Amino acid sequence: MDTRCLPLLAAALCLSSCIIDTATRPVRHDSRGIELDAAERVRVDLNMGAGNLIVGGGARKLLNADFTYNVASWQPEVRYSSTGTHGDLTIRQPGNGHAQIGHTRYDWDLALNNDVPMDLSLHFGAGQARLDLGSLSLRSVEVDMGVGKLDMDLRGNPKHNYDVRIRGGIGEATVRLPAGAGVYAEGSGGIGEIKTQGLRREGGHWVNDAYEDAKVRIHLDIHGGIGSIRLIGD
Repeated sequence: MDTRCLPLLAAALCLSSCIIDTATRPVRHDSRGIELDAAERVRVDLNMGAGNLIVGGGARKLLNADFTYNVASWQPEVRYSSTGTHGDLTIRQPGNGHAQIGHTRYDWDLALNNDVPMDLSLHFGAGQARLDLGSLSLRSVEVDMGVGKLDMDLRGNPKHNYDVRIRGGIGEATVRLPAGAGVYAEGSGGIGEIKTQGLRREGGHWVNDAYEDAKVRIHLDIHGGIGSIRLIGD
């Protein structure tokens, strides 16, 4: 085994074995909403230790969120502040995050506004994340993931160039790409591999057929640890 991956294995073992405060109770459902304000650009910072995450668009507000969990101390913290033109939205799991073992449950279902330009940052320890981002007005996307599965769907009609940065640990990541935008992708897969569909390799990177003439371009920088990465063009 490549010794460079040993830190990832150690992190995975820690995530899968460390539990703090898992006194489960009946399942609880919480909903939160954040109203739109005058912010012309919003940074969205999501921090989940372990669980199941869904992020999509279509909210009339800045945020509509539904949370489901059965450990009282894991009630998500939602904070929003704005300077007038720039907003900061943070949603985080309290503490350091814990692995899902036994009968624990932890689900986030988040809907964001399609029209407000956003920089989206996700720190995700373990579990499954489904990000349906194609309808959002993205400025940038950053994902740091530990152990689990990531499914990111960027298909849509983006109006601005933006960058996507993904750092994966142990698991698999699938990224679905829009046909109308130019795509430039670079990265490596550690012990695993990168598979592409609808992209062609040029030296150390991949592009789609629309790249040369596209008015809007997406740049992907993707690196995985142990697992697989799939890039699927429409």
